[in-house]
Parts: sequence; structure tokens; C-alpha cells
Amino acid sequence: MIKAAPFITRFAPSPTGRLHIGHAFSALFAYRKAKHEGGRFILRIEDIDTARCRPEYTKGIYDDLSWLGLRWEKPVRLQSKHFDDYADALKRLIKLKLVYPCVCTRQNIQREIDRSPSAPHGPDGDLYPGTCRDLDHSDVPEQAFAWRLDMQKSIEYLREHNQWPLVWIDTNKGQIHADPAIFGDVVLARKDTPTSYHLSVVVDDALQDITHVVRGEDLFQATHIHRLLQALLKLPTPIYEHHPLLVDENGKRFAKRDQSLTLQSIRESGVTADALIADIQSRLKFTRRRD
Repeated sequence: MIKAAPFITRFAPSPTGRLHIGHAFSALFAYRKAKHEGGRFILRIEDIDTARCRPEYTKGIYDDLSWLGLRWEKPVRLQSKHFDDYADALKRLIKLKLVYPCVCTRQNIQREIDRSPSAPHGPDGDLYPGTCRDLDHSDVPEQAFAWRLDMQKSIEYLREHNQWPLVWIDTNKGQIHADPAIFGDVVLARKDTPTSYHLSVVVDDALQDITHVVRGEDLFQATHIHRLLQALLKLPTPIYEHHPLLVDENGKRFAKRDQSLTLQSIRESGVTADALIADIQSRLKFTRRRD
């Protein structure tokens, strides 16, 4: 008898504010998917931004999800407690000479971009112009720079090791060919935050045996970078499902600044979890998928 492959997914919010109904939709989507597949649902707290993340928001996440009726495995992984794991991954990339230190400030980068007649543009805005890519930084203290992924070297490395092109499976779009170059030389760590979202998420997904990443379609493009890092770090590649975003009647995405639509304010107004879930279902007609 062939044993079915496991299904393990996660909901991974950042505690920089209270959850809103968009978060509720995403958490419920992943949770119900796991239950339907007879799988496991994991909650992860992505609190690498220690300047903006606050313990009361982490507690709020637990309160809000419990109110919705969600249950998750314990202990919960808090990224801020595992910086050594991300540092180890970065060291592997440094050893391969696929990253380089960058001493540019945001102002330096913007001035360089402004001087360029045709600055390349990516999903997150203007691409880093490569100012520090070939500089000698042997005398620069580690605290003084960020680490950037050398995109061209990384792709060449995979080509040399017969790992290029890269693909991943998206349950809605099928097989996707990765095109990480659209992001340029992304930052993987900074002096004030020793890891980035891109680096920490691929490390954690591997450490937690995530088989299916279920998340909003706003993160679809980021998967190009995640697939690259998985290949460079020799990590497994999950199956991805990017669900449509919940938006209001005007097509606007919900945000943490929309205080009237936080789960806390909704709960305190006397609305039940069942009523909120019904409201979310009614709002689904306003969702839109990006092609």
C-alpha cells in the first residue's frame, strides 16, 4: 500500500500590528486546506524586525486565531529566537562567494539610481545598481554593511552545477520557471537585522518540513527568489499555492492601519467568529487574481 505524502503548511504573520480580516482569510484558507488534506497546520511568528515587532502583537495573534477557532502545533517558532540558523545559511553563501558586503546607504543608492539614464526596475522597485559588487571590502568591519546576493554569480553557479533552469509547482498556475534576476542583488542580511524575509523563510520552511506553502498572491513574485535560495542552500522546494487577496468593495487591500477592521476591534464590538467568517465569504466576490 502506497502511503500518501504528508501535507504540512503554515501561517506566518509578522507581529507589527493587529491582524485584520485579510489575515483571517489567509489563516483560514491555509488551516482549512491542511484539514481537508488530513495534514498539519503550523503557526510561525516572523519577528525578525525587532524594531517594529512587539510582544503584545504576538500575543494578539494567538488571541485572534484562537477566537477564529484555529488550532496549531506547539511550540510556535519565533524567528527572533533562531538568528543562528539564518547566520549559518548566510555563512554557506559567503563560503561559496555568492554574496558580497554592501556599504551603501539608501541615500547613496537613490543618488546612483537618479544618475542612471535607465535604472532597471523590478517587482519591489528600482534594482540595486551594483555599486559595491566589485569593491574590496576586506577592511570594512562586519557591522558596517549589509550582505547582498550576487544574482549573476548565483545563476552562473547553478548553471555550472547543472541545476539551471529552476522550476517550482504552483497549484493554480502549474509549473513555473524561476526568474530571480528580476529582483537584482537582493539584501539577505543587514547590520541591524541579521537576516531578511527571503533568507529566513526558506530556512524555516525547510527546518519545519513544510510541504505546501499556502499564502497570498502578493508573495507570488517572491517565490522566484525563494526557489533560487533553496537551490543554492540545497533545501527542498515545497509546492506553492498563492490564494487571491481579500479586498474591499473598491478593490483596496486591507492593511494593519485599518483599525476598524482588525480582528480585535471586530471581536470587541460583539461580532462572533462565525459572523466574521460569513462576512469574509461574502467579500470573496471582490477578490481578484493577478495573472
